[in-house]
Amino acid sequence: MPSFDIVSKPDMPSVNNAIDGVQREINTRYDFKGSQSKVEINESLITIHADDELKRKQVEELINTHVTRQKVDAKFLSFGKIESSSGNTIRQIVDVKTGISKEDAQNIMKFIKTLKNKLQVQIQGDELRVSGKKRDELQTTISNLKEKFDYLALQYKNFRD
Repeated sequence: MPSFDIVSKPDMPSVNNAIDGVQREINTRYDFKGSQSKVEINESLITIHADDELKRKQVEELINTHVTRQKVDAKFLSFGKIESSSGNTIRQIVDVKTGISKEDAQNIMKFIKTLKNKLQVQIQGDELRVSGKKRDELQTTISNLKEKFDYLALQYKNFRD
């Protein structure tokens, strides 16, 4: 029976490379000369330290650009609220999201059921497995999911006949 998996997992080595590139660019750019701006990554949390809102915004744009250059979807990044930090600087935590949340998984299941295809959907931890009898139904389901859930960073893996 044909099936595929819906997953949401970023390529973490590529994200680490992107953050390293951002830090290198911060160190060499003239407009960051003498500032305390820096970017750190720890597991799946990125911390932005900046002098002011303008520099924080520039670092945020750099992160989005470098992550996209590494062919990682920027939808994986969840920018948190801006906090005051020591030394008259500001800090922002960026979460690199992995997995599909329970609410999103339920929404995807409901959407697949509304398509009136004869497909079975199973939640397996933080991913979904969709199976059916016809390969064409699975392919149209993938294209419909891409249109409907364009705000989520979803990947469609393990397409099997």
